[in-house]
Amino acid sequence: MRIFNLSERLDWIEPRFHGYEVTLEETGQRPVRYQFLMGRGWGATESIQRRLEQGVLPILEGTLTDEEIVYRLIAFAGLEASPLIADRVRGTHFLVADGHSRGHMFTKEQEAEFRSLLPEEMNQPEETVLYVRVTATNGGRVPRYAFFKNPYPAGGVAYRFEGAMGFARLESGRVFAVSKLNGRPLAQEEVAILLAPGEAVDIDVYIPHRPIPAERAERLRQVGFEQRRAECRRFWTGKLATAARIWVPEARIREMIQAGLLHLDLITYGREPLGTLTPTIGRYSAIGSESSPIVQFYDSMGWHSVARRALQYFLDKQHDDGFIQNFGGYMLETGAALWSLGKHYRYTRDEEWVRRIAPKLIQACRYLQQWRRRNQREELRGRGWGMLDGKTADPEDPFRSFMLNGYAYLGLSRIAEMLRSINPAEAETWRREAEALRSDIRTAVAEAMARSPVVPLANGAWCPTLAPWPESRGPLMLFVDGGKWFTHGAMSSRDSLLGPIYLVFQEVLDPREPAAGFLLDFHNDLMTSRNVAFSQPYYSRHPLVHLRRGEVKAFLKAYYNTVASLADRETYTFWEHFFGASPHKTHEEAWFLMETRWMLYLENGPVLELLAGVPRAWLESGQRIELANVASYFGPLSLRVSSRLDEGRIEAVLECHSERPPAAVELRLPHPAGRRAISVSGGSYDPARERVRVEPFAGRAEVVLRFSAD
Repeated sequence: MRIFNLSERLDWIEPRFHGYEVTLEETGQRPVRYQFLMGRGWGATESIQRRLEQGVLPILEGTLTDEEIVYRLIAFAGLEASPLIADRVRGTHFLVADGHSRGHMFTKEQEAEFRSLLPEEMNQPEETVLYVRVTATNGGRVPRYAFFKNPYPAGGVAYRFEGAMGFARLESGRVFAVSKLNGRPLAQEEVAILLAPGEAVDIDVYIPHRPIPAERAERLRQVGFEQRRAECRRFWTGKLATAARIWVPEARIREMIQAGLLHLDLITYGREPLGTLTPTIGRYSAIGSESSPIVQFYDSMGWHSVARRALQYFLDKQHDDGFIQNFGGYMLETGAALWSLGKHYRYTRDEEWVRRIAPKLIQACRYLQQWRRRNQREELRGRGWGMLDGKTADPEDPFRSFMLNGYAYLGLSRIAEMLRSINPAEAETWRREAEALRSDIRTAVAEAMARSPVVPLANGAWCPTLAPWPESRGPLMLFVDGGKWFTHGAMSSRDSLLGPIYLVFQEVLDPREPAAGFLLDFHNDLMTSRNVAFSQPYYSRHPLVHLRRGEVKAFLKAYYNTVASLADRETYTFWEHFFGASPHKTHEEAWFLMETRWMLYLENGPVLELLAGVPRAWLESGQRIELANVASYFGPLSLRVSSRLDEGRIEAVLECHSERPPAAVELRLPHPAGRRAISVSGGSYDPARERVRVEPFAGRAEVVLRFSAD
């Protein structure tokens, strides 16, 4: 959980214990931030670029251009004394990392365990270190000066600089920065270096996560920057080598898939190599709902052990009565966590794992059952009879929301599926309970939609509507019942981000039934811009609804407009909100990754759908799409698609050799210009949907589409 925050302007460094800034005795227990400067300072123009090494690794490369002098910064985290290799990484106990996450919740017993673990976890024999190199190069034709200001604690904190050693010390004598100029101690805190044309100089700065004694700083000074950088590169590329591989023609998306996996891993904390992991979401603690795409993308990329350890977090923190709650009073985590546990089972079919955790699963289901019983009161007829009540997210809305109940349905149905082979009687109990809840939700939808107003759409039609919960008579943003519903920077947040369209995603409504169409139509008309939800768009599940309905253009419109507007285009991390709240939010990044996964491959009952949402441009002549050992409910699969349209064809080879292959495969191969194939081998062709269906599927398929010449 020891991480560093480096400003976008590349002028300050902030060590953090995950969600919280590091505080020191020398700062009066106030957060510490180290400021530094490359170049002459703030001016009328600014030229700063950032990028990840190889476009994917958590090694930051930054460039600041100050007229003829170009400053290139490289920064990464490593260990103080040990090489950064898997065997040397101890990690942090998940409960301690959880306690340093914003919004976390503990029971009294968990709080006591957290306190007992703190002394050991917070006082390790070596620190995490941020290794920084600044290379200043004169690109001009005459000698020019390069300038550098060594890091110093902001806020007037007393410190001193010792040029003989290159140490920056606090009043206590502890060293917070070790600095070198071309391998020798940096002689002074502020320097101007005259560089001949083409000449370069290296300034290395090593910043321990917390200041260290001088004798350790002396040993740290002996460490070579390139040695640590090579170790860091091997460490992260080694992780990527254990994951499935995805190649798409669009370089940015291709890099974001790999970078994203490492970003999720970077702040999934636990003791290595086998301890429970907490899949945190940006600076916040893990949440059953928001952590779900993180865990599911781990599974999709074949990291089943990591996913299982992350799921254990929700079981380890489960309350004695079966309730699961970890963040901010959210009440939906029990159902959402059970759903993710069921997803993991679909990937792995690990019956022994299910046997081990079955008592906890059943206890959680009983909790949901009892919760339902409390709401089976006659006065609730027509207002959410049999539905769970409680807060689903930040707004204090203790209603019987459709989102909350949809997750409960998913959780119960998945647990029934998990228990089917090891305890058929128990499985049947929870299957019936799940179906009863689904029936109650659907009844509430029909009753509430009948009471809700119809609204005009931009296309001239009028459309039925639905509130986020059956207690209200219509969309909250229309103020049918009055009230004040603005939250999180938008009028539509409750209706859209926490609204009834979740029921399609949660399998309560079929994507093609009329009610789903009504929800999609009025949601997209009233609550999106460029088919992107307002404020926190990755809380809206309408892109998957489009994909399930075969609406590829609408899916892609949402997909590209969301990522283009919310992701950092240089480092590929995501903001939580459009109004600039909460940077580096892995919940948003993980939903982007899952949407990418769905556009490439998506299970639909016994059918495997491939490339259902990819852009046509990805199949321009000479392009290729490859999936290598990605994980699916049908087992690992590999796909290679080659566009040879200069020769009049597109070729695809699929392999999925497992004990549970799909009954059929549907492979979408859209021509870049929208043309239809004149002949097809390897399956039956649907020209309207541009899909080839292979049925039955025997583990391998070769498909060739041929097109007429231009």
